[in-house]
Amino acid sequence: MRSACPSITLIDLLEETGRRPRELPLYTFLEDDAEVTLTRGELASSAHRIAAALQPLAAPGERAVLLYPPGADYLHGFFGCVCSGLVAVPAYPPDPSRLERTLPRLRALIADSGATVVLTTSFILSMAELLFTDAPELRALQWVATDALEAGDAAAWQRPDVTADSLAFLQYTSGSTGVPRGVMLSHGNLLHNLGAICRAFATRDDSVGVIWLPPYHDMGLIGGVLVPLAQGFHTALMSPLSFLKRPRAWLEALTRFGGTISGGPNFAFDLCVRRIPPTEREGLDLSHWEVAFCGAEPIRPDTLARFEEAFGPHGFRREAFYPCYGLAEGTLIVTGGAKEAEPRLRDVDASALEAGFARAPAGMARTLVGSGATLPDQSLRIVAPDTGRVLPAGEVGEVWVKGPSVAQGYWRREAESARVFQARTDQGDGPYLRTGDLGFLSAGELYVTGREKDLIIVRGRNLYPQDLEVVVEGSHPALRPGCGVAFGVEVDGEEHLVVVQEVDPRKWDGEVAPVLRAIRGRLASVHEVRPRAVVLIEPGSLPKTSSGKVQRRATRKAFLTGALRELHAWCANARTGDEFSGELSAPEFRVLARVPSRLGARREDLDVLSQGTGDAV
Repeated sequence: MRSACPSITLIDLLEETGRRPRELPLYTFLEDDAEVTLTRGELASSAHRIAAALQPLAAPGERAVLLYPPGADYLHGFFGCVCSGLVAVPAYPPDPSRLERTLPRLRALIADSGATVVLTTSFILSMAELLFTDAPELRALQWVATDALEAGDAAAWQRPDVTADSLAFLQYTSGSTGVPRGVMLSHGNLLHNLGAICRAFATRDDSVGVIWLPPYHDMGLIGGVLVPLAQGFHTALMSPLSFLKRPRAWLEALTRFGGTISGGPNFAFDLCVRRIPPTEREGLDLSHWEVAFCGAEPIRPDTLARFEEAFGPHGFRREAFYPCYGLAEGTLIVTGGAKEAEPRLRDVDASALEAGFARAPAGMARTLVGSGATLPDQSLRIVAPDTGRVLPAGEVGEVWVKGPSVAQGYWRREAESARVFQARTDQGDGPYLRTGDLGFLSAGELYVTGREKDLIIVRGRNLYPQDLEVVVEGSHPALRPGCGVAFGVEVDGEEHLVVVQEVDPRKWDGEVAPVLRAIRGRLASVHEVRPRAVVLIEPGSLPKTSSGKVQRRATRKAFLTGALRELHAWCANARTGDEFSGELSAPEFRVLARVPSRLGARREDLDVLSQGTGDAV
């Protein structure tokens, strides 16, 4: 970001951008049948016009939920909301064909935020009655279709009393590790993080962005929409559904626009390799791509190698990969490397890592990808989560961060905010944000090893689920990559491994035994662990976040409650020494995993009754 930029709020930033040549394009939306280009001047004018219409409806500081599909209307609504002084709450429009799955989250988000206004399009508003049938409380909100507002005078807009400390929007977490919570992001948080990203990516006025990430997600909204605004460079935006349906569309846009900045989670790069065969790679030109940022989930070294091998002949350079680490509670980015440097890979001993130490391999090795160093004006520590002791380089602990980008806390969750955002070391240093992520430092580089809550502890060993998931998905061709999770459940006072994995119907002949044998065999040979249960589920049914991250806790809950769309569930019975003997029905296993812990009872004190169908009673 320009050092001369006087912006302290998003409103300042929008006005400063609008004062530059107003006719220059800022965003181009790539749609299936048309393109919509939004210039700098048009964005500022529409934001002021919408804000002028909103200001009589609600007082500054009230919350407004944004229900838009990706596109120009979303940006008009978002910036209009910000300029009105309302606090924006980005949300997903509920899917009419899946209301039973999508409406509950929207209702919970509206109730938690205390929103009084809903901003949307006239098309979505026409379907509101369908929502009111199942959620009558939504009828009491003020619904505004911003695309149907009469052309008004932007001069009627009155600048709200907004400062750097004022809330800009609530970024509800994706829920990959728990119930979604509203992260309170101030204008100051956003401006600081935007400056950090611009410096890390070395953006220029002639940079070109290509973004398919959903604008409801922090990476899509902040990294994909606000960073181009901060620097003032042109960005092509496309729907995430367009990318998921046809990954080549992403690389085609990079080719066409000469994209220099683009990226996404680890799975996006893997998807391109799997879904774009060599014959369809011809004609792609990725030679302009300078920053291929990769974050939001564990970064796999194999992914970097496969993508480079597949698209190197088409201009992609390995040094364009930009592994980074961030989270909504830190606004977005926390660590990143030098722009032109190749990703740092570190081989560590797998057994030592399980014990909490990053050491040179003496046995089985695990390769980790570095996520760069902490960015300016911030402090990052690796801390023992139980004691608060700051750990030396090479020891695994929880990642703690402090600095101007750290959010204000969770909306209406004072106790949790104090625990997460006000942590102090055993020496009293702080306050720090506890990220819940595990990692270690080596020569100033952060290596993220997993999430504290996701750790599976089997007989004293700390097993990282992402390591197990990679082994499982590669054990048999019928298993879909990036579509499986591993988690732990407690039975008889001991934690056991459960694997849930989608199958690919195009590559599966319906025979279960070879798939189970492959999964169990690979886990035993690579990680010396035996799963207590393996569940094969329908393709596309694994719980995931909007950014494509697997939701392990949601999957665990669905497994225990029988809510997975199961094709086959195998569960081992009681242990004899180190061996599992016999099989147990999935419902019986769920009872054993849920009831004893809830009642404080031992397994031998419970009777599990099975009917002829195998259902537990």
